[in-house]
Order: sequence, then C-alpha cells, then structure tokens
Amino acid sequence: MIRAHFGIDINPFSRENVTLLPQQQEIFDTLRVHSQQGGLCLVLGEPGTGKSIIKEKFRDHAPDRIVAPCVARTLHSYRNTVKILCQAFNVDAEKGMEAKNEYDLINEATRLNQLGRMIAPIIDDAHLMDIQCLRKIRLLFEDFPKNHNLILVAQPSLLTSINLIVNEDIRSRVTHSAIIKKLNPDHAKEFILSQLDRCKLPHNTFSEDAIALIVRSADGVLRNIRNICLNAMLEALRAQSKTVGKKQVNKVLMQPHWSYDYELEEK
Repeated sequence: MIRAHFGIDINPFSRENVTLLPQQQEIFDTLRVHSQQGGLCLVLGEPGTGKSIIKEKFRDHAPDRIVAPCVARTLHSYRNTVKILCQAFNVDAEKGMEAKNEYDLINEATRLNQLGRMIAPIIDDAHLMDIQCLRKIRLLFEDFPKNHNLILVAQPSLLTSINLIVNEDIRSRVTHSAIIKKLNPDHAKEFILSQLDRCKLPHNTFSEDAIALIVRSADGVLRNIRNICLNAMLEALRAQSKTVGKKQVNKVLMQPHWSYDYELEEK
C-alpha cells in the first residue's frame, strides 16, 4: 500500500539490501578480517541498535567464500544446538548420537576449509544461552580449522557473564569485541534521508518538524526510527497525503507502546 500510494518501487525503511551505517561497516570489515585469521568475536548492542543487520549482511555477502551458519534458538540445550548446527552445515544429525554429530560437524568444517572457504558460525542472542552450553560449543569449535571465526551476537549483559572469574576460559579467548552505539541526532537524521534517497523519494516527504520529532522520540535506536517512520507513512496514506508531517508522527506516538507514562483506564 505504501509503495502504491507514494509511487515507489521498493519498500521504504526495509532491511533488504541496506547500506550499512559507518559504525556497522567498521564492525563488518573487522569480522571479515577475523574470518581469515581466526578468532572469537563479540558483537554487542542494546535491542534495536542494528546487530541483526550486520549479522544478515555478513551471512549473505559472500556465500561462495564464507560459510556463516547462524544459531538463533539459543535457549536450547547443547544437544539440540548441535542438531541446529548440523542442519546449518547440511550434515545429517542422528538422534541420540551427540558424539557422532560433533565428529561429522568437525569433518564437514575441515572439508570446507580445504576447499578454501572461510568458516564463521554465528550465535545470535548469545546472552540467552546457558553459559555451560556456550562453554561446550566453544570446546567443540576448538577442533574446527584454526582460522575459523566464532561470532557471538548479544546484548551487553553477556559481558557481565563472561567477565566472571569462573568464565575466564571464554573471556580470554575473545579476539575482538564491539558495542553498537545508539545513533546521535545528526546520524539519525542522515539515516532517514538516506532511506528516502534509496526509495527515490524527495527529502520533503518528511517535514523538518516530523524528522525532528522522530529523532527525538526514537532515542537513537535504529529499530524505533524504522517503526515510527513506517507507521507515520501509513498515517499519511490514511489521510491521503503525500507528505509526512508532525501530525502523522504524533498519531503514531500516541499509541500505548510509545507512551511510557500512560495510565490504564479504570473500569
């Protein structure tokens, strides 16, 4: 509906084929280097700051050279995590044969390495994973080719766990860590305008007042900016307007999940 209303060919504020922001690009380039040299990398950030964008861009950017299977169901036990890894590596997982599944994973990783492909497994939401499960996975990857790169994508609370003395065996193996920071107001505005450029929409599609209100309300969180902008465009569609003004943005911000000080109506 938005595309038809605004006369554009691609979805605005989509996560498909996005151009990484400067801080995201820096982390992305570092991950590629560690995938050649080997390491254990931490990509940390608060919810909505852009971790998933880096993960998806890294996983898809060179599938012929980098094998980057992703484990997203981190609340599973170690046994089920191994099964998920087997699926990601196209290895047949056998029920109740944990040791054999590990052996097959190591053999497949070695085979891919001999073909000249880099291996960079990604564990998403690693802060939710039981630390003993994470430790077992780390031990499993010790038998992978030495130039593999294990990437943990997590919220900053993971640092609290691995900084405990009992988890020194994990922390001491970290070769690189980065925290994705929230966008400052100038970068947030640049992001909105770059998305309009991407869709070939004029910058005045969003009024200056609307952009200022979005930037102020989103608190530098990339996901918040996207959601507010998309909802404001839907409000413009409902009003049959080709521009998004402060009125449309305010209608979005009146929704309860954006209001932190709302009161429930008493019955």
